Amino acid sequence: MSGAAISVRDFVMRFGDRDVVDGLSFDVAPGETFGLLGSNGSGKTTTIRALLGITTPTSGTLHIDGAPYRPATGGIGYLPEERGLYRKESVLDVMTYFGMLRGLRRPEATAWSTEYLARVGLADRAKLRVDKLSGGQQQKVQLGITIMDRPRLLILDEPTKGLDPVNRRLLLDLVDERRADGATVVLVTHHMDEVERLCDRILLLKDGRAAAYGSIPDVQDAFGGAVARVQLTGPVPRSPLYRLARHEGHVAHLVPTEDAAVDGSDILAALVAAGAHVTAFEMRRIPLDEIFVQVYGHDAGEDRSADGRSAVRDPASGAAA
Repeated sequence: MSGAAISVRDFVMRFGDRDVVDGLSFDVAPGETFGLLGSNGSGKTTTIRALLGITTPTSGTLHIDGAPYRPATGGIGYLPEERGLYRKESVLDVMTYFGMLRGLRRPEATAWSTEYLARVGLADRAKLRVDKLSGGQQQKVQLGITIMDRPRLLILDEPTKGLDPVNRRLLLDLVDERRADGATVVLVTHHMDEVERLCDRILLLKDGRAAAYGSIPDVQDAFGGAVARVQLTGPVPRSPLYRLARHEGHVAHLVPTEDAAVDGSDILAALVAAGAHVTAFEMRRIPLDEIFVQVYGHDAGEDRSADGRSAVRDPASGAAA
């Protein structure tokens, strides 16, 4: 992609005789929010660390704004999954110090930090040592350090880890503000609701390779496009019209086969005819968490959509490979 904020081509990372990342290619456009998804060990953090020059790739190219990243270029905000704060110093002193490292003058860094701590409910913790904070409170501090100089590129590795739903929403609102200000955001997360809310495009990794790549609607279409969400009591009857993807409590997700009607009317009719007591039924786009389950619920390295096409997408075109 010409003018890409991030461009990764044929990236391989090998540790010993194991390829942690194997021939990965993708682009992130300026100003978009890009979801980097996958289970633990799929290669997400390895890719980020190689992109930022923390580790050296075995082969391939990883560029930010058309060149390998150099710390002196600035403009990058990186929130690692592991916290990297000075635990024996006060919260405000730590934030001010990192703000100065990021190019702010001391009064400016202190003022910004004070305002930020008030906004995220930590004003009364400003003079406490960092190690007196909970894990979620430390995460808020670290996110503040990451965004305080308004970086043009944000790379956030599990930014809401350890946060309750209220504080998750607060931090996602802060990320939203950076997006609205034109920043490019790479979001590494296991929370599919965060992805569906924030991301323009996604890359789903499995075993260091792309299992899905493209806009969320494109990826959903590659995995069948639609799913029937059914609320019912009792077991789900078998039918050639659908495949049972998930059944939790009284809610089942049914993936239509190619024989099913687009509106799902024949699926509903088949359920009722088989004696199922259905209390709610709707057709909806297949949710990302269901795609995640499909990818990681199979032993095969490549999943297929309902019409048999490969769900692995061509990074250059976004089309199904």
